[in-house]
Amino acid sequence: MGVTSRLAATHVRRNLFLASITLLLALPLPAKTFMTQQQALDSAFSKGAALERQSIFLSPDEARAAKSASGVEFEDGLVVRYVGRVGGAIVGYVYFDAHRVRTLPETLMIVVRSDGAIDRIEILSFSEPEDYLPKPRWIDQLDGKKLDAELSLKRSIRPISGATLSGRAIVNASRKILAIHGVVQARPVPKGKPAR
Repeated sequence: MGVTSRLAATHVRRNLFLASITLLLALPLPAKTFMTQQQALDSAFSKGAALERQSIFLSPDEARAAKSASGVEFEDGLVVRYVGRVGGAIVGYVYFDAHRVRTLPETLMIVVRSDGAIDRIEILSFSEPEDYLPKPRWIDQLDGKKLDAELSLKRSIRPISGATLSGRAIVNASRKILAIHGVVQARPVPKGKPAR
């Protein structure tokens, strides 16, 4: 094999190596899972709370009202929530929301108090690089927030330096869930059924 042939073979091997590295870097990383849905439900309320799973279908008018109130576009027509009760009294509601942050998904648990404010938010899984993962201290600033103009990165929610899309995704998910919750809670209570 001549020098030219060896150089050509070396060049081909190097290009194949670089192509394989590029392909590996382009593959999505598995989501980092912090908590399963069941673990999240178990932690949502105090011990002894009873959870009731509810499947709720939004009418087209309800979906439009929730989109308008939240300022967020979404396709959810079926909403699953868990109602937490202690001694028969409602202590809160649990919603799960999966959405895209930048190009990869994130799943949140959003606990809503009986007064319609956020009780807390937990990140269950996060697929983006960990550099974009919000710190618990940042997420804590959403506790107690209701659906109003202040629930915004331009108002009372501090942006995350270097992770604006992560912050926007969590705020938008919070606004969406609070709007859906408000629409569902505004439904008339059927006769003979206890109030929600």
